[in-house]
Amino acid sequence: MRYLPRELERQITAAAKSFPAVVLTGPRRSGKTFLLRHLLPKASYYLFEDPDVVARFRHDPQGFLDEVKPPAILDEVQNVPEVFNFVRARTDRVPRRAGQWFLTGSQEAGLMRNITESMAGRAAVLQLLPMSARETPRVTLLHGGYPEVLARPTAARLWFSSYLLTYLERDVRAISAVHDLAVFRRFLALVASRHGQVLNKSDLAAPLGMSVPGIGRWLDILEATGQILLVLPYFENVGKRLIKSPKLYIADSGLACHLLGIETAAQLERSPFLGPIFEGFIAGEMAKAQLNAGRRRELYYFRDQQGLEVDFIVPTQGGGVRLVEAKAARTVTPSDAGPLQRLAAAWRGQAGPRGNADMTLVHRPARAEPVSHAVAPGVRAMPWQEFVQGLV
Repeated sequence: MRYLPRELERQITAAAKSFPAVVLTGPRRSGKTFLLRHLLPKASYYLFEDPDVVARFRHDPQGFLDEVKPPAILDEVQNVPEVFNFVRARTDRVPRRAGQWFLTGSQEAGLMRNITESMAGRAAVLQLLPMSARETPRVTLLHGGYPEVLARPTAARLWFSSYLLTYLERDVRAISAVHDLAVFRRFLALVASRHGQVLNKSDLAAPLGMSVPGIGRWLDILEATGQILLVLPYFENVGKRLIKSPKLYIADSGLACHLLGIETAAQLERSPFLGPIFEGFIAGEMAKAQLNAGRRRELYYFRDQQGLEVDFIVPTQGGGVRLVEAKAARTVTPSDAGPLQRLAAAWRGQAGPRGNADMTLVHRPARAEPVSHAVAPGVRAMPWQEFVQGLV
């Protein structure tokens, strides 16, 4: 598979000049190993999903690492969390030597806990999501951003089926004692059917005959392995009673389509899920842009109990916000901009001089209007391709 440059390359290179270790997290098959081996072609490489490698390490950790010649890539280290303690000890011996250890993992929550306990101040932590539309025009609503799907889109159905099987067998069972993977597979499909909705754990629990705490634990698994994106409600009070639950998205639009049984562009056009899939796609592109720039993810939505709703709010420098509404339609009208204008007015009233609110209506492009234009006072309508290219 031909290598496609990733935006995160710059952050990894910079981190390797300042930290002894770099930890790269992200969903399985998002391209972590491919990226590191491209950036570090001469680095030694060890896969901790190889039973022989794991056995050698656990039999004699110090002897194993004595044979490792840095810089070294230690891949899928969530399988051997004790490796962090040994790597920490070695970085402490030569604390000023940067770029020696590169560790990857597909379970962010467990990795972060081990980093916090063992590698604080010694490791830079970055997250790689599947490819963004800024990285390649091959990224689409139907196929999403997983590199192997983009390389062979005609085999997307088989790839996603195999991916889910691997994910269930490896990641799910490694994190939690899920005894019935068939029920967990039904849970995944049920989550996909709630794509773009405000999370209601009771609504997910009832069809599966599960408890709400049990559903919460399974959602934690999906979030820890990068399979869902939870967008929190905006935390500032703008004088309204706010909805407090997050919105739920399958993180990759291609996986969402697969779970919903959408296999062709024509099926997607006719699907009642087109709007939520487009909305989740825009959420994913904004999250990728922030993480690829080395920033933490800051993405919120707004909905109050009076019915005012705006899809996304992104804080900006100086105390302002960017308000984004995602419409799958190819034609947008001034009425589509109404929620943006009302929330912006409320925001300015509360924030005063700091109340700058940029308003963008993102849509699928029409041939007659391929570029952005003003759709209402202060609101710019923008085709999604132009929108994602301008993200920072």
